[in-house]
Amino acid sequence: MHSSLARSAKNAVPLYAVAEAKLRAFLDKRPKREAAFLKGSGFSAHDGEFVIVPAASGEIACAILGLGKGDDPLALASFAERLPAGTYRYAVLPQDFSPSLAVLGWALGTYRFSRYRKKPKPAPKLALPADLDGDEVSRIADAVFVARDLINTPANDMGPEELAAAARDVAAPHGAKVVEVVGDALIKQNYPLIHAVGRGSARAPRLIDIKWGRAGAPTLTLVGKGVCFDTGGYDIKSSGGMATMKKDMGGAAVCLALARMIMGAKLDVRLRVLIPAVENSVSGSAYRPLDVFPSRKGLTVEIGNTDAEGRLVLADALAEADSESPDLLIDIATLTGAARVATGMELPPFFTDDEQLAAELMQSSAEVHDPLWRLPLWRPYESALRSSVADLTNMPDYGYAGAITAALFLNRFVTEAKSWVHFDIAGWTDRPKPGRPRGAEATAARAIYQMLLARYGK
Repeated sequence: MHSSLARSAKNAVPLYAVAEAKLRAFLDKRPKREAAFLKGSGFSAHDGEFVIVPAASGEIACAILGLGKGDDPLALASFAERLPAGTYRYAVLPQDFSPSLAVLGWALGTYRFSRYRKKPKPAPKLALPADLDGDEVSRIADAVFVARDLINTPANDMGPEELAAAARDVAAPHGAKVVEVVGDALIKQNYPLIHAVGRGSARAPRLIDIKWGRAGAPTLTLVGKGVCFDTGGYDIKSSGGMATMKKDMGGAAVCLALARMIMGAKLDVRLRVLIPAVENSVSGSAYRPLDVFPSRKGLTVEIGNTDAEGRLVLADALAEADSESPDLLIDIATLTGAARVATGMELPPFFTDDEQLAAELMQSSAEVHDPLWRLPLWRPYESALRSSVADLTNMPDYGYAGAITAALFLNRFVTEAKSWVHFDIAGWTDRPKPGRPRGAEATAARAIYQMLLARYGK
């Protein structure tokens, strides 16, 4: 059970949420003293407006949240963000707010990244509605918190080795097997691009490989970009461009969150998680512009820009994943600024040629209110990947459609998987909303999990 949830509603303080259009009807049903207090305080049910109503004894009689137009499905997270310690219950859920989403909103609202702070204040608790099993909500919230904590942790405490330790922490409770290929062993075992990107750092690059599930089950492989910090290499970023680069392992964090959900729910899959974990640094041993490297797939790649490193490490990991012809191959990466230009931080794009999978993802996205948007794998842009000296360049000679050309680059390393989808995520919230504080976010995790649950759940 998530730490912010309680099974008993004894002595729980009631909570109400009301949209602007429903305010008059709501006030008409409230006790006269309470209605007078709300009118006197000027409560108008604007979005995010919050009032604690005192009892005659001075304790909290109830708390009331304004929903405005009622179009934010996670708005009830505001209760958890603003209430003092204690136990609360939803007295009446607003129309169109499902119990599970209302409880998830509460749980997400209790998130605090407190690793570097003094002991945080006790969080409030929510009594579960009588007809709701909290296990699934807890599973999702706990996994989202894992991803947020990993992304929020600064690079001095979250390098490739620490990311591998986090992977083992996710795997251990479920008996999953974890193997690492570290340092120069990457060359010996034919992961030259992962090694090339990570060799410039004093922190050894590695490929983290998790396996779980019964033999004979449908095969599902997750590949997550684990660039623990990205300076840009010799094509160095500006200080502003580097400011949030601790989040460049967001794809790996989301894959670990998904793995935790999948294993916790005991989905009937043979799961594999591959995370190329590196730090892209500037040093005498760092790779350079115009270097040429082989890849695990056998394709050679010219380095047009050392700041396009994510697609390089993913290429080797995808080639390994693809070699097993998985039924479904999903890669997740904080890959391009172009994706953020196209759809912003809140709407992650995905790319696939599988029409059925695309439809399932969009349906799941709508069901759990975790937004996604499909962008095209526009094949005419593949010519931009040509190099005059190698099979491919990692920096297309076309100044537009950067998210699409990056996806097309990755697609060159996927030829055997029965179905493949690529997510270009932000891994970060820049405009805080209820339950989504500024900072790390498990972008797209809930939507992807919902799709997997529909496919493989018992």
